[in-house]
Amino acid sequence: MAQSNPIYLVDAPIYIFRAYFSLPENWHSPEGYPLNAVYGYTSFLLDLVQELTKGGAIDCAAAFDESLGSCYRNQLYADYKSSRELPDEALAFQLDTCRRLTEILEIPCFSGNRFEADDYIASLSRMARERQQPSCIVTRDKDLGQLLLTEQDVWWDYAAGQRLNRVDFEGKFGVKPEQFADYLGLVGDAIDDIPGVPAIGAKTAARLLQAYPSLESLSYNFDQLANLGIRGAARIASNLEEHWPQALLSRSLAQLADRIPDLQLPSSYQLRASSLEKLLAQIQEIGISGGLVARCRNMLQRLSVS
Repeated sequence: MAQSNPIYLVDAPIYIFRAYFSLPENWHSPEGYPLNAVYGYTSFLLDLVQELTKGGAIDCAAAFDESLGSCYRNQLYADYKSSRELPDEALAFQLDTCRRLTEILEIPCFSGNRFEADDYIASLSRMARERQQPSCIVTRDKDLGQLLLTEQDVWWDYAAGQRLNRVDFEGKFGVKPEQFADYLGLVGDAIDDIPGVPAIGAKTAARLLQAYPSLESLSYNFDQLANLGIRGAARIASNLEEHWPQALLSRSLAQLADRIPDLQLPSSYQLRASSLEKLLAQIQEIGISGGLVARCRNMLQRLSVS
């Protein structure tokens, strides 16, 4: 039976690192570790949960990354995310703490050492779609736009107040969500060290995929590229032929794994006073004070009178 209310799937790492890079180190744990990422991420999470649960219970989950260096993509391509250093002790403390605080709020959490947060979100979204439930992907990561596979699915950067549906996404990137892995196979992704094809930029990749909707279709038509009116078509065709295995590999790296085994969709979620009390005690214990503590207390008061 179709469900009109979406499942909210939170890309936790993107908001943890947003806080880590944007907030000053004004808070520290008893061990001396900075808590800026913890403070910012927890503030974001409370804002999100408070807004979403105003009308009652929701379906939601949060996904985390634990696979840097051990992801199956590293077996496909040794240099995948090779420019990213493993978290030092201080950052690892903050990452672990953010996960623990999410669990204290009783939000279902998913992670593993073979798959990335994006893959868990993709798998949960696919399972929801099979029961005809749309997904709302809470993220800042364009790669998760691949999951906008129905008219009701939404990509939502909560912190920036930006929402994209399928039509919006295609307007922004020039390709359909289901073509986005092919698009990244051509342009690459420097953030994740995905190479793509040299000299193929965003506009050229979009134009190619508008004419030929997949890499397979494009590969049958290298000799027809001059008919598209693209500047430098002969050079582009030569680059594609020379680097075609690299394009296919890049697409494989960009594709989301949506069939992680042994996953189950979480049951409905409602913010409870008991979990909020535990969160308040935990953030005070690790050294957070000030506005976030006051925020938790205010939320508790509102829950107690509702």
